[in-house]
Amino acid sequence: MPKDYFYLRTALTLTGLCLGWVGASSRTIGAELTGATAPVVTASATDSRSEPPTSWTDPDTGHRVIRLTREPGSDSFYFNYNCFTPDGKKMAYTTTNGISVLNLETLQATPMVTGPAKTIIVGYKSSNLYYTKRTEDRFLRTLWCVNLDTGANRKIADLPRRASVVAINANETLGAGTFIEGDANTAGAYDGTLPYGQMTEVNLGEPIDKGEMMTKRLAARLPMTLFTIDLKTGKTKTLLKHDTNWLNHLQFSPTDPNLLMYCHEGHWQLVDRIWTIRTDGSHKQLIHQRMMEMEISGHEWWGADGDTIFYQLHFPRGGRVNYIASYNVKTKERVWLEYGPVQSSIHDNSSPDGKLFCGDGDNRNPWIILLRPVIVSDRDDRKTLGKNLVKGGYLESEKLVNMSKHNYRLEPNPIFTPDMKYIVFRSNMFGPDYAFAVEVAKSDPSR
Repeated sequence: MPKDYFYLRTALTLTGLCLGWVGASSRTIGAELTGATAPVVTASATDSRSEPPTSWTDPDTGHRVIRLTREPGSDSFYFNYNCFTPDGKKMAYTTTNGISVLNLETLQATPMVTGPAKTIIVGYKSSNLYYTKRTEDRFLRTLWCVNLDTGANRKIADLPRRASVVAINANETLGAGTFIEGDANTAGAYDGTLPYGQMTEVNLGEPIDKGEMMTKRLAARLPMTLFTIDLKTGKTKTLLKHDTNWLNHLQFSPTDPNLLMYCHEGHWQLVDRIWTIRTDGSHKQLIHQRMMEMEISGHEWWGADGDTIFYQLHFPRGGRVNYIASYNVKTKERVWLEYGPVQSSIHDNSSPDGKLFCGDGDNRNPWIILLRPVIVSDRDDRKTLGKNLVKGGYLESEKLVNMSKHNYRLEPNPIFTPDMKYIVFRSNMFGPDYAFAVEVAKSDPSR
């Protein structure tokens, strides 16, 4: 589910998240904090009532953690939003009063948007951050973008009633979104009808009755429309209409501007989750076909190549056998990488080069973790009999950050930086939430 608490109980039905990786950068996050004179504080030595440390070495893992943001209640993006500018120098994030941009070298922050706003992504080509805003009519939103280099802010379009744009394509010519048709509603259960509130310094994330709300929303079978919008003209085009599946999590391929992924939202065992469709309405395809009772898949994201769809796969629900699975839309190749309960996470993510994964942990595994894939390959002299077989392997994990003081109702949402030196996440381990980054490499004790 999405992170922005502005819309937590109002617009989750309209959420679609788009992952995009950008050009690599050799810059170091917060150079002045990670240098020889950087303050190093252990988390256990910090009074939670005092100002959280700006940098410390996790005593359990040996990895350096940097607090990126200074504003209590500031959060990094959902795990498959792109938050980085194309040059890798800046990162957008949300605050209690809007949206800001962070210079990743100096950690200097600049406010960009004031007031409640729903982030979409930072563009793959430009430094434009796309977002939506409510109007005085709570059923009407407007689409905007702000340039994170110049600060220039402009309105793009008025959106259809009850609609929100939640994805931007690779060449920044189209947006994509959904809306519930007519006045159909579930009395506030993920139907966009309830008023939203301002983010606070401490955001607990998911509602305590999330499961009940999802059950109610899925059972209602509200009719929905999936559409694209031309970012120059504001003209909309319908891709799906009167669809009673709960359409959610829209994500454009970061390289193919005409390929859109979306999901059927709801309890994963009750839906066929992951789908793709072309922007001309053709080639609607289910990505993973269920084979077992109570088998579930979800929390899907695009790889940086724009061809690979990754997702979590569990046989059966409850974490008995778990995989990070992938499907290549061009080659049709499937890869399943197995992991155990002590490697579980709410969300996983992949590095820009596709060679590493990371996870944000969960209540039974409260760690930010790094995952290294090991492929179990055929021997040249003993090829496995069969065609179109799934490639298999497993994941070796390394603990990076102890998250035992984090309340996991707020999902940490791990994201590799473009240079792959850090993993960005959000946490309330010190009370208020902030955005953090942990170094992938262990700290040099001599620093």
